[in-house]
Amino acid sequence: MNVLASKAQLRASFFRWALFLVPLVLLIGFVAGRVAGPDTAWFAGLVKPAIYPPPAVFGIVWTALFILIGLALALVASAWGARGRGVALIAFAVQFLVTQSWTTVFFGMQDMQGALYVIAASVVLLVIALALIWRVRRGAVWLLLPYLAWLCFAGVLNYQFIAANPDGGARGDDGAQTRVQL
Repeated sequence: MNVLASKAQLRASFFRWALFLVPLVLLIGFVAGRVAGPDTAWFAGLVKPAIYPPPAVFGIVWTALFILIGLALALVASAWGARGRGVALIAFAVQFLVTQSWTTVFFGMQDMQGALYVIAASVVLLVIALALIWRVRRGAVWLLLPYLAWLCFAGVLNYQFIAANPDGGARGDDGAQTRVQL
C-alpha cells in the first residue's frame, strides 16, 4: 500500500487548516487596515483618480480576497508530504506581510511613492509564490489569481494617485491649527 492518507483524511486536514487560516488571514488584514486607513484629512484632500471605486468596494473585495487566500493556503498546508510545501507557504507569508504593509506606507506615512514600490514588490513576490504554490497545489493558484489581479489594479490606482497629486498632498495635515500669540 502506497497511500499516505485516505481522501476523507485529506479532506478533514483541508477543513482544519481552512478553519485556522481563513480567520487568521482575515485578522491580519483587519489589523493592517486598523493600523492606518483612509480616514485622514490628508487622504480626504487628495484628488481621486477616475478609476477610484466607491470606498465600500475595498472592504467587500478585500474580505472576499482574504477568504480565497485562506482557502488557497489551506489547500497548500494540507498537502502533507508535498515537495516544496514549506517553501511555498513561507514565500506566500512573506509576500502577504509585505502587501499588508502597504496600508501603513500609503495612509500612515502618507508616502504614495513608497507605497507604489511596496505594491510592485508585492506583485513580484506574489508571482514567485504562485510559481512555488503551482508545484504543490495548482488549484490554490487559481484561487489566488483574483488577488494578483487586485494587486495589479491597486498598483495602477496608486500610480494614478501620484499622477493626480504630484505634490503628494498636504502631508501631516490633520485639520488642526495652532495659533500662538504673544
